[in-house]
Amino acid sequence: MEGDEARIIGELATSLGAGAQYLRSVAASPPADKGAYLLLLRLDAPLDLRLLHSEIRLCSGYYVYAGNAYGSGGIGARLRRHLWRDKRLHRHIDRLTGIADAIHAFAVPDGHECVIVAQLLATGRFDVPVPGFGSSDCRHCEAHLLRLRPRAF
Repeated sequence: MEGDEARIIGELATSLGAGAQYLRSVAASPPADKGAYLLLLRLDAPLDLRLLHSEIRLCSGYYVYAGNAYGSGGIGARLRRHLWRDKRLHRHIDRLTGIADAIHAFAVPDGHECVIVAQLLATGRFDVPVPGFGSSDCRHCEAHLLRLRPRAF
């Protein structure tokens, strides 16, 4: 899977554009910029989750999650929270970041989560696995969690 992940990371960097930055280590140099971020998550096995009143199943594979970080601490603070495994579950994505088999992060200074979602969906390589996941406060997007279609890259 390492070769696949490296290829996916490269393709995501290209899709996100010149302003995006792949973060090899958030702990070493967390960006304080405000903007958006993208998480690439790998699930090695199917995952059953309970969200409010519904149960969902995510198949094994790669997922991306786009979020905004315009609050205090910017992108770095938000990514540190997402990468911290032992945390109080507050957002939908917290249920995945705590158990994903691998997580990679991109910073998109001055970016916006909805623009990222639209860009990735426009490639035809992604779909929405769970409508409403991560976008309960968004009026534009069906979800902020996307699934990379198998063999899309």
